[in-house]
Amino acid sequence: MIRTPDDRGDSGHFRDRRDRRIPVESGTRPSPRRNRALASSERVDTSGTEFQRRRRILQVIGAIIVAVLVVRLGWVQLVAGPDLAARAQNQRTIEIVDAARRGAITDRNGASLAFTLEARSITAHPSSLRAHLEEAHELYPDEYPEYEQRLRDIADALPGMLDVADLDADKGREGRRRQAEEQPEEDGIRQTPGGISSQEILDKLRDEESSYEVLVRNVDPDKAAAVVERFPELVSERQDIRQYPNGAVGANIIGKIGMDGVGQFGFEAARDATLQGVNGGRTVDIAANGIAIPGSTRDQHPPIDGTDYELTIDADMQYFVQQQVQQAKDNSGAKEASAVVLDAKTGEILAMAQSDTANPNRDIGREVEEGRNIGNTPVSNPFEPGSVAKIITAAGAIEDGVTTPDEVLTVPGSIHMSGVTVNDAWQHGPEEFTTTGIFGKSSNVGTLMLAERLGPDRYAELIHDFGLGQSTGVELPGESSGLVPQRPQWSGGTFANLPIGQGMAMSLLQMTGIYQAIANDGVRVPPRIIKSATAPDGTVVEAERPDPVEVVSPETARTVRDMFQSVLQSDPTGLQSGTAAGDGIEGYQLTGKTGTAQKVDPDTGRYSNSAYHITFAGIAPADDPRFVIGIMLDEPVRGVHGQGGQSAAPLFSDIAAWALNRYNVPPSPREDGTLLLQP
Repeated sequence: MIRTPDDRGDSGHFRDRRDRRIPVESGTRPSPRRNRALASSERVDTSGTEFQRRRRILQVIGAIIVAVLVVRLGWVQLVAGPDLAARAQNQRTIEIVDAARRGAITDRNGASLAFTLEARSITAHPSSLRAHLEEAHELYPDEYPEYEQRLRDIADALPGMLDVADLDADKGREGRRRQAEEQPEEDGIRQTPGGISSQEILDKLRDEESSYEVLVRNVDPDKAAAVVERFPELVSERQDIRQYPNGAVGANIIGKIGMDGVGQFGFEAARDATLQGVNGGRTVDIAANGIAIPGSTRDQHPPIDGTDYELTIDADMQYFVQQQVQQAKDNSGAKEASAVVLDAKTGEILAMAQSDTANPNRDIGREVEEGRNIGNTPVSNPFEPGSVAKIITAAGAIEDGVTTPDEVLTVPGSIHMSGVTVNDAWQHGPEEFTTTGIFGKSSNVGTLMLAERLGPDRYAELIHDFGLGQSTGVELPGESSGLVPQRPQWSGGTFANLPIGQGMAMSLLQMTGIYQAIANDGVRVPPRIIKSATAPDGTVVEAERPDPVEVVSPETARTVRDMFQSVLQSDPTGLQSGTAAGDGIEGYQLTGKTGTAQKVDPDTGRYSNSAYHITFAGIAPADDPRFVIGIMLDEPVRGVHGQGGQSAAPLFSDIAAWALNRYNVPPSPREDGTLLLQP
């Protein structure tokens, strides 16, 4: 409305454009028109100092703002630009990993010890699922239902698509029990799930605070592909199943991998880098609905599968030896039992067993809680071997010519040597023994008498040549070098203990290696577990043989083998019987040595009079060696067959008899007469 002045008087009216009178309050006047020019007295002085000052301030502020904008634009373009571009690119590209196949492990005959079964896990990212599904529903309302309905569709469909039972279909007690059970196992091999809970899947999908959830494991690859094709918001991840078809048999050697595919212990850990191989991968662009764009694959490089290994062990022998070791431990009441079988000529490990070995197909934590062993005691747990070590003195004495097998020595019941007094295991006065009889009867005093002829320096040299106090180099983790005092550190009683197997510690593998040198005509070959390796391209590489070490002459080795047959010799009178009499094998010549070593009492730091390591090491057959067997029992209270006594010799005989039969070893030539132990 435009107001125009009219005749004004005391009436106080104005007229509008339609000639209507508009009353106004007394004393008021109409506002001037907005476009009316200012009076000269009201105009802004643009030439004054104040105006110029304000203008300059505004110009400076404007310049600063422009400069900030230019700098910011430059920073975005030059500094942050590449990172921002990369982020934008990552929002529409994904890196897909093509997992390499983990190498298989077999025994020397090709029997499978560990292999990989290709499988998938169905996973989801609940924290980003809502935004993704709501966007997808907005873009494709006919294909994607609303968020909650989509989650229910997934949870309800998965059991049927995977051909497994929906555990929530049965709400009874039995259904809940089955739901709580672990995945079933058959013959030690983990199977795919027998059922899944649709409610559990739904709960996982609804957990928007979780960035990653595994919905189902161990899914067949074809079924997993069908799932992600129907539900592209889910992910099919390759999580192969490592199978150990023999269960606990040989698990101390083979080991196990974890859920991350990395070797946890055993050979799986020792050769993890080469077993794993190298993963491949590719870059793919994805659309808004999460589906890969055809033809967008780039930067593709194929995976390199892991190396396959053939081990030296015989799976059948490993099974038998491990069974016998477990029975020996249970029958004898020992805390632990273990055994090693070596090829006499090559030093290859044919079997390496321990009691209470964990099953890698089961939950390892629970296995440990139940007393199962995930270690490998034959290589990692050193012990004092006792009289088994006396063969070192025998070999040195024969090699240096300080005695002969038939030399007769008068042996007292005790000997004072290096400041200490050592007794025989039985009380006797001066008694005559041949050198053969000293070892057949296991006389401590007679052994030390022969060791004195060698001297401490020569004995220290023999210990080193037989491989004690040093690693064997076997391709297994956790190997112990044992403990042998260095020659300069020998004190008063050191030389009185070492020749009878006290005062030094060795692993069962090292102990067995001593007898391997004697079986191999005086040449020690460090033991090995790898026979060959097959590269991803199919190239087979035989394992490199370690350098042999000549310890004694072939003649000495054969003489010592003959002498130690006395240990298993039986004589109706008992006079010419050894410490393992009656434990021989009909038709075969066997040689070996019993051992009883006092354990150190941890409370007193002194040797115990009630706790012992019971050992045995032997060669079968003695005339043409094929097998070397070492055995250790920790604190047995009975024999290995539950009988009286604490000898490990019967276990040696059981293992040797099986091995000779397994490999069809012909009987030994018949020998007439007996070895002379006591005149």
